[in-house]
Amino acid sequence: MTYGSALREEISRPRTTPLIGIYDMYSASIAAQHYGGFFVSGFGFAASHYGLPDIGFIAWPDMVHFAERLRLAFPRHHVLVDIDDGYVDPEVACHVVQQLERAGASGVILEDQQRPRRCGHADGKQVLPLDEYLTKLNLVLESRTDLLVVARTDATEEKEILRRAAALAETDADVVLVDGVRSIEWISRIRAVIGDKPLLFNQIAGGKSPRLSLTELTELDVDVAIYSTPCLFAAHSAIDAALADLAFADGRLPQVNEGAGIGVRESTELLEKNISRHHSARDAVSV
Repeated sequence: MTYGSALREEISRPRTTPLIGIYDMYSASIAAQHYGGFFVSGFGFAASHYGLPDIGFIAWPDMVHFAERLRLAFPRHHVLVDIDDGYVDPEVACHVVQQLERAGASGVILEDQQRPRRCGHADGKQVLPLDEYLTKLNLVLESRTDLLVVARTDATEEKEILRRAAALAETDADVVLVDGVRSIEWISRIRAVIGDKPLLFNQIAGGKSPRLSLTELTELDVDVAIYSTPCLFAAHSAIDAALADLAFADGRLPQVNEGAGIGVRESTELLEKNISRHHSARDAVSV
């Protein structure tokens, strides 16, 4: 089974499939202990790789190289990659999709925003004309072999949301995502217009969408949930607190006791699990 097919099989199961947003190899190493799938969030990657907001700074070779490192270290995890607008040009989008599939990505998300782009939960988003986006999307779909493709709309006007969701459901895209959904009622309305097409829900701390459990999402017939930034925001909070404590303690490091706290031994043990020679051939999904 290939990576795309493995993710399709996962999301076809009755319960909503969670994919956890990671922003670097260390956060992925921790997330891998708890969940079976990653989401490479554009928000998290722009923040960690460039120290910049998610407004279009990502260069596609950086994203491809990151996906390659993830796949080598985590041969059995699902890897869904945010490729924003496909880096503007349809031909570039197709090239990136083929590169990511060769790198071992399970799937990609392609949005209909136009530049300057914004995080899906930010104000001021603008979308491409629907025909222009569908042309790009269909070229991407023709370029993939097995890769799962999520078609995403960032429309904000109510009628346009439903019009675009219905149009995306008619394509060969595997999954539909309407980003920045503001209510449970709207999840149900979107589900009604896309029919049996799998539905993805994106929630981000402090974002526009309601905070829903996997049980609640399953009851709403949502097939996939991506959690864009739990690792990034947790790291922000923990690093800030740790350095404030270090300053308060006049630079004296905290004591690390057996089973309490993270020190060099615990960190090294975590990272040793990622060494590729420790993974047997049985661990990898075929490509």
